[in-house]
Amino acid sequence: MKTLEADYVIVGAGAMGMAFTDTLVAETDAQVVIVDRGPAPGGHWIRAYPFVRLHQPSAYYGVNSRALGSDSIDQLGWNQGLYELATMGEICAYFERVMHQDLLPSGQVSYFPMAEYLGEGRFRTLAGGEYTVGVRKRIVDATYLQTTVPSMRPPAYIVDGVDCVPPNDLPAFVANRDRFVVVGAGKTGIDACLWLLRNDIAPERLTWIMPRDAWLMDRANIQPGPQFLERFQGGFAARLAAIMEATSVSDLFDRLEASGNLLRVDPAIRPTMYRCANVTRTELDQLRRIGDVVRMGRVDRIEPGKVTLAEGAISIEGSALYIDCSADGLERRPAVTVFRGDKITLQSIRGCQQVFSSGMIAHVEAAYHDDVTRNELCQPVPHPNTDVDWLTVTLAEHRNQIRWFEDGELMEWLGEARLDLMRHMYAPLMGKPQAVRDKVFGLITAGLKSANEKLEALLAQAPEQSG
Repeated sequence: MKTLEADYVIVGAGAMGMAFTDTLVAETDAQVVIVDRGPAPGGHWIRAYPFVRLHQPSAYYGVNSRALGSDSIDQLGWNQGLYELATMGEICAYFERVMHQDLLPSGQVSYFPMAEYLGEGRFRTLAGGEYTVGVRKRIVDATYLQTTVPSMRPPAYIVDGVDCVPPNDLPAFVANRDRFVVVGAGKTGIDACLWLLRNDIAPERLTWIMPRDAWLMDRANIQPGPQFLERFQGGFAARLAAIMEATSVSDLFDRLEASGNLLRVDPAIRPTMYRCANVTRTELDQLRRIGDVVRMGRVDRIEPGKVTLAEGAISIEGSALYIDCSADGLERRPAVTVFRGDKITLQSIRGCQQVFSSGMIAHVEAAYHDDVTRNELCQPVPHPNTDVDWLTVTLAEHRNQIRWFEDGELMEWLGEARLDLMRHMYAPLMGKPQAVRDKVFGLITAGLKSANEKLEALLAQAPEQSG
């Protein structure tokens, strides 16, 4: 048994663990040990399908200290006119560079890949070596919001005598098929459908099994940079107006859709799911070309020529390839206290912004000196699942943002934080006199508080009113 000494043990070298470590190393002289099961940093990205891209602009992903991508606008394709979306290969290479060019050369980080964390500062490497770390400050759990992609587990349904593959194997199995059946309506299912359409598979050859329709975000509304600032601010204002004017949960979603804040695949079907997936209008038009969309609940069993679902069965003719996109992705986990004794549990403190949240949690750990204040600033925002979760996520985000506006030093940090989705809205105010900043932040705070009062009233109606 080997013994090490460190200020922090970080369990997990996925995106959240890397973002936390990057900020901690940048802002402190802490010694850090990173323990990870994977062979390389990047977490689920090293198991992702080859055609996956970020759904959000690269400008908001990775770690605070190093840009991801070239900060360019796509000139071609279905993301044309918007900021680039990093590929799986780019993201994996990026995290390798962060680890080997930034973190390890700092002299503050020791990295143990292919190692199993055993608890209480102990871990075992693939070669069988066992280590105990004397932890001077905290153990950081960067695995609590574990992302699961289809290649990491078999389908939950029964597969008997048919070809059913995760998206990772789709390119290798695509030849000589009469039909393609995509199982799953989330981000992965959207990606699989778009990849097939992009590669000239006629929409008539696709069946899309969609257990639940989802509300989607318009990617054009969440773009960085000054050229998109007016649209970003307009979308933010329209969202607040939709909340304030809504008479019910159902009416709220109608208003969010009318204002362009939310989209849906089929205008005739009221979505019951919200998982933060986003698309461009062009991608949405492509998805709407698929006519054979099956809305009969989850798949129970797939066998030659037949799919049995929770609410019935369908026949599939010809040589079919089934693409399993049903993994839960980022599972909804119950919120736990972020700073608790000798442990930090990384979670989102802004909806669906995991890496930003991890970087900010590290900053709060470094810059504040009591856990009461730290936890006030870092209230968890659980990942959404249902349509009504849009309201609970928005309510929690607003509460956090109101608290952040009260802290001038924190707002200075946020104005410089590369990963902060909101940075471009309030960064221009950072150079203004304090009175100007206070006035603007005060107006926004008043709007957020009013919106929260309305959201709470709508949530009280949610069991009867939600779709």
